[in-house]
Amino acid sequence: MENTKQFNARTLTLCGLFAALTAIGAFIKIPLPPPLVPFTLQFLFSALAGVLLGAKIGGLSQLIYVLVGLVGIPIFTEGGGFHYILKPTFGYLIGFIVGAYVIGKCMEYLKTVNFKNLFIASLVGLLVVYVLGVIYMYAIYNFYIGNEMGLWSAVWGGAIICAPGDILLCAVTAVVGTKLIPILRKMRAVA
Repeated sequence: MENTKQFNARTLTLCGLFAALTAIGAFIKIPLPPPLVPFTLQFLFSALAGVLLGAKIGGLSQLIYVLVGLVGIPIFTEGGGFHYILKPTFGYLIGFIVGAYVIGKCMEYLKTVNFKNLFIASLVGLLVVYVLGVIYMYAIYNFYIGNEMGLWSAVWGGAIICAPGDILLCAVTAVVGTKLIPILRKMRAVA
């Protein structure tokens, strides 16, 4: 019974930690003019959550981040509150949840932990974030804001322009993951 309590406390701590790190990542940004999406470090912490915590806990950490922002705590790049679901960039927040889960799922199938495998897993998660983010942005601009946006403009402003920086974040995730995963596995074996 005591191990279950420790596991739950550890899980809650890790979820809270990665939710907080993602919130910090929202404020480390390079603003770009609309309809371009600002470049932040949120994806880095979302990807690390998937790599280090796995699918369920990693995705849960990002869900906590989004829920805390939706209740009104200003932890998104432009504040917080339930009205944020009508912002064109909200799809990326959904993408962080799903992306962390997908990255964690990819980790379950890896036979070896190395830079290449972690980089590919992170790229798969990034693709998920981009697909959800671009579709959501396109829909909000065209059907809610009423400011027509072509599909190519959405892909350009919501993915292509940010891709070089985000691919670099995938590489950082892979480097950090290859260093930390063996340490975390040793800690779990001892506990």
